[in-house]
This record gives sequence, structure tokens and C-alpha cells, in this order.
Amino acid sequence: MTTPQDMNQSSALDEETARAELYGLMAALYYAPPPPELLAQLRVAATEAPAAGGFLEEPWRQLVAAARELPDADIADEFNALFGGVGKPEVMLFGSHYLSGFLNEKPLAKLRTTLAGLGLERDETMPETEDHITYLFEVMRYLIAGDDVAVANLTRQREFYTEHLQPWCMALCDAVEQHHRAKFYAALASLTRAFLSVEMQGFDMLS
Repeated sequence: MTTPQDMNQSSALDEETARAELYGLMAALYYAPPPPELLAQLRVAATEAPAAGGFLEEPWRQLVAAARELPDADIADEFNALFGGVGKPEVMLFGSHYLSGFLNEKPLAKLRTTLAGLGLERDETMPETEDHITYLFEVMRYLIAGDDVAVANLTRQREFYTEHLQPWCMALCDAVEQHHRAKFYAALASLTRAFLSVEMQGFDMLS
């Protein structure tokens, strides 16, 4: 597992790999209760950066600490309390909810147009719509690590992030962090906020 600590000391190529892997990790953690093997990896992940003071160091340390403190079952229960259950979840993971107040609205149609332009389409085995945070993080991972340089490049990353993530991702982090049941996922939301803030700053420098 590549950790945020690796991003503080790596070459540009390694940093891109670390970015992609962190998007992938967050995507997995927001999609379903994490399986035991993923939590086992997280619990033994390094938390000390070679050079102290990295922006992601403390939120990463807090996430690893939460994984070490809580049993697998408690983390699964927390996921279900926040994002699952019968009826409307207590915390929504869909962009349309934050952008329009409803699901399956214009933001989703706009996203689908963008995805079609990138040559991407939803996996039919995934029941969630494309504006689920996991799907968007997986698209970002593809735009970073994909082999097609016509699509997987910084320009497309910046366009996708600013259009489909930036307008609502911090509101999601707020909702998770403020939920009274959130412990592990509050730590994940804090890491998400910190990482996406770094992403935003990097994309602003490209403008």
C-alpha cells in the first residue's frame, strides 16, 4: 500500500502512482465496509514521514490510528449507520444530492456527458449511479494512471476534478465529520479533505 508519506519523498512518477493509489483506497473505503485484508494492511501502514510536517501526515496518522483502535465489526457497523440502512442513508455519497438536493438530477446527466467524452461508462454490476463518490474517485485514479495519454493527463484531471468533485466534495466531508456515529469515517473524511485540498492547490497552479 502506498501511503501519503510516500508522496513526500518520491519522484514525480512515484507521486502520480501514490495519488492514484490514494484515490483507489478512498474509493474502496467509501464503497463498502472494508474487508479484513484491507484493514489489516491499513493497521500496519507507516505513519511516520521521513520529513516531518507533510500536509497529509496527521490526517493519515489519524486514519491508521482509528483502524487500529476499532474492531472490524465496529467499522462495518459505522459504515452501515452512516451510508447504509433501509430508506434514505443518514449521509449521502452522491454528488447530485449536494448539488441539487435530489438524486438523479441535472448534475448526473452532466457527469454522464463528461464520462462519454472520456470513453467511460458505468459497470453494469455497480448498482450505484455514476455520481457516487467511489465512482468519481475511480475516474480520477484512471485519469492519473491510465495508459491512454489522450485521456489520462493533468488537463483532463483538472477539468474533471473542478467540474464534478470540487463543487461538493467538502460538503460530503462536513456531513461525515459531523455525524455523531463517525469515528473511523470521520478520520477518513479528514484525510479526504486534506488530500483534495492538495489536489485543488495543484490544479490551481496549472491554470
